[in-house]
Parts: sequence; C-alpha cells; structure tokens
Amino acid sequence: MKHGKKYRAVEEKIDRNKVYSLEEAVKIVKENKIAKFDESIEVHVKTNIDTKKGDQQIRSTVELPHGTGKSKIIAVITSTHAKDAKEAGADIVEGEEFIEKIKSGKAFSGKDKFDILVATPEMMPKLAPVAKILGPKGLMPNPKTETVTTKIKETVTALKKGKVAFKNDDGGNIHQTVGKVSFEDAKIIENIKILISSIEKSKPATLKGKLISGITICSTMGVGLRIQI
Repeated sequence: MKHGKKYRAVEEKIDRNKVYSLEEAVKIVKENKIAKFDESIEVHVKTNIDTKKGDQQIRSTVELPHGTGKSKIIAVITSTHAKDAKEAGADIVEGEEFIEKIKSGKAFSGKDKFDILVATPEMMPKLAPVAKILGPKGLMPNPKTETVTTKIKETVTALKKGKVAFKNDDGGNIHQTVGKVSFEDAKIIENIKILISSIEKSKPATLKGKLISGITICSTMGVGLRIQI
C-alpha cells in the first residue's frame, strides 16, 4: 500500500523500533493527524490466543466512560418491551415485521438502517432464519455482547453512552475505536486503559501465559505507534 506525502512525513518523525508510553503515544497521534476531518483514535491489540480453538475466542463488551465520539443507531426487535425501548431512546423499535425488512435488505438502508440490533429472548428463534444475513455483518444479537436481554432500558441507555462490543478477528487481533482526535488526552487515555483492562479480564481460561503480546494506537489515517503493555 502506497501512502501519501503527509503520512510519509509523519512516519519519518517516528521511531518504529520504540515502544512509547500511552501518554506519549496519544500526544504524538493527536499532534500528527493527517485528515481534515476529526479522525477516530483506534486501538489494535495483538493477542496470543489460538483462533482455531473454540474455547479461546474473545467476545465481550466494555463501557467506555467518554464514548467513541460516534453515535450508533440502535434498533430493538421485541414483542414485549417496545415501551421500554422507546423510553430509553432506541432509534428503531419494531416487532417481527422487522425480520422481513432484514430479509429484503431494507433494514440496511434509509430510515431502517442500524448499527446495533438488540433483541428480547422471545425474538431469537424468529431471528434464526436471518442469522446468515446478520452474522457476517456483525449484527446478530448475542448474549455474550449483552444484546439479547430483557433489560432493554439499561442496555439501550448504556449503548447510547458508549458501551461497545469487541471480539477477536481471524488473526487473534482486537480492533476498537476509543474516541476522536478532538478528545482531551485524558479522556482518550482513560478509555484505552479501561478497554485494555476489559480485554485482560476476557482472557480464556485455557490460555497459558500472557494474553496480550502487543498494542498499537493510531488515528484513522495516521501512523501506528506501539505502546507499553
């Protein structure tokens, strides 16, 4: 991949062999943003899990105290808690009819488009036929990410405030947005510390030794910096 002039100029300032303190890395990332828009701050965590083993998959949630800087469109599918969902501020509240919109593709554009789908338990068997549509998009409700629940008010409120789900990819890496370049340093640092702590708590019981082998932070368009674990 060929990078632009601005990226290469930033790259020249950075020591690729150095492992930076979190505070120093955040400062550098913010000072060297490349794009004109408010870039996101990303954390990329390399783990030592064996992704071929089913009992070593990481999937959990974390409440980032300062949010990610990006508002998520939350849809709730329920036949029992519609009132709670509306009162909590869910963007879309529907019943079984929403499944037809998922099947037809209407749920992925226009006013029905959503980023997170929350379901009450009675809807899960009905969602089974569209699991192959929702799954690859990372949108299938799951008890591990607390998106299958009867606590609709608490769940929607937490998601609106900055609760996010994370999981490992096929390479055993975890990628998560933790804020915007415009955030104060202290807010980004606190979000990162809480994310890392939450990942550590998600260490599979069958994994021996350290869970995390490396952490890199960067802005959306920026250069990655390795940080101390």
